[in-house]
Amino acid sequence: MSFFRIALKNILRRRLRTILTLGGVALGIGAFVSLVGFSGSFERQWLKVYVSSGIDIAVIRGNFFNATIDEGAGEKIRSMAEVANVVPIILNLMDVTPDINAVFYGWQEDSFEFDPLEIIKGRRFHADQPEIMLGEVLAERLGKRVGDQLVVQGTPLKVVAIFRGGAAFQVGGALMSIRQLQRLADMGTKVTAFHVRLRPPEYGESVQEHVQRARLLIESALVGVKAVPAAEMASNNQMVVLARSTAFGISCIALFMGALGIANTVAMSVFERTKEIGVLRSLGWKRSRVTRLILLEASIIGLVGGVLGLAVGWWALRALASIRATANVAQASIPVVQSLEALTIALAIGLVAGFVPARHAGRLSPVEALRHD
Repeated sequence: MSFFRIALKNILRRRLRTILTLGGVALGIGAFVSLVGFSGSFERQWLKVYVSSGIDIAVIRGNFFNATIDEGAGEKIRSMAEVANVVPIILNLMDVTPDINAVFYGWQEDSFEFDPLEIIKGRRFHADQPEIMLGEVLAERLGKRVGDQLVVQGTPLKVVAIFRGGAAFQVGGALMSIRQLQRLADMGTKVTAFHVRLRPPEYGESVQEHVQRARLLIESALVGVKAVPAAEMASNNQMVVLARSTAFGISCIALFMGALGIANTVAMSVFERTKEIGVLRSLGWKRSRVTRLILLEASIIGLVGGVLGLAVGWWALRALASIRATANVAQASIPVVQSLEALTIALAIGLVAGFVPARHAGRLSPVEALRHD
């Protein structure tokens, strides 16, 4: 009988216990695949906000969501030779109803941020008017149509458009005049950030060098601000970092529970087969061979659990992609790289969890093992 078949036979001795262990590993890997996959999609949607509008740099002061910058700084940025266009923006998370909140965007009426949007019904808002544009997802949740009235922070606003396009956050949010949002949020002449489009780089200058040079110019002209490239802004803003950290934390807990399941199963298997291990040792099996056998059993459980976990993660992502609230964010597929990462983690969990029982089995004395009752 081959080494692998011996390991497989040992695993299948206690089928119920093995199935439960595989279930634990599958749930752990499934949580990793689905949560990390969803947070990755979340990050890509933030990047889409910048890429779809052709934004090269975001200019902020301090933290993106917790700090503001004076609107007058835009003129200094606009005067720079490297800058093609700059627009102020406001982002504010506000309650729409007691049960629904949404991100409100304050834009200028002629902002280039409108470029990737498609207005399904209605028109753009007019500056300084109490008007609002709703993303199609938010409009559906609120049951609002063009011409309806929406009360926000005690202020009645006329719905003048329903739009789609851009990123998932935008179709789940609302747009209004930057002046109107400043009044609603009591921000005075402050804005959240400036979005900057740069002119083409000079001959022989790479895009990265061009962006870096523009960053330094902006930061030297405006004390206390940060000029952040679009890709960096998408990956390091608070919401993305929070989503990534939450996904990592929950995944680690789920994977740890799966590892405990493997360790328990392998340890019980070694205990129940103590006499058998003694017989193998008396027949000439070396300690290293016994250790490899137990590690092989643990790694098989981990790897099979990992494959099942990929199926669980794929199903979870498909479910998220079918829900209206998350359909625009979730990606109903698992990248090959992430699949390989998941299987590698599953195999590593099996080997780590099986290390102590395998070492114990390898150290068993043949005489003591044969006396075991």
